[in-house]
Amino acid sequence: MKQLVRTIGMFVIALCMADTALAQTVSIQAEMLKDWTDLKGTMDRIAGAMPEDKFTFKSTPPQRDFGQQVMHVATVNARFLGMVGSKAVAPKIDPNTTGKAATIAAMDASFDYGIAVLKELNDQTILQPAAMPPGFLGPSSRARMFTFLIGHTWDIYGQMAVYLRLNGVVPPASVRP
Repeated sequence: MKQLVRTIGMFVIALCMADTALAQTVSIQAEMLKDWTDLKGTMDRIAGAMPEDKFTFKSTPPQRDFGQQVMHVATVNARFLGMVGSKAVAPKIDPNTTGKAATIAAMDASFDYGIAVLKELNDQTILQPAAMPPGFLGPSSRARMFTFLIGHTWDIYGQMAVYLRLNGVVPPASVRP
């Protein structure tokens, strides 16, 4: 009898725990906002790791220099976020900006713009069609516009990591205590 009571008790506890897990909700908007905000920090760290005197370093002559990579993220973010459809005011970003502090500030402004856009959205509106998606993406949800930008930024991050290593700098994400 004790075994039966113990088994039923364990079953009730397991059922209660399963109910609690099911009660937790997942929010695509909240997850996107977290990923976008975390990416801003990651990009700040990698951009900040390059010494000022190496900000114009190019891995090969036809490539963008390191600072231009940072500005590329800033300009692409601002341009594509403007296609999402939002009341947030886009930052004024000069694509010809140079210098470590100014390019990082422009990149930060583009990420802050994305944060403002995301905060206007909810789980329903993030799945609605973007106002003017770029032709190469075709019809796209607002969420897809953000996932494209996140993927694009990680691509540039990978290039920037190579630039750092070619200058003897370990990318911040690879530094171990």
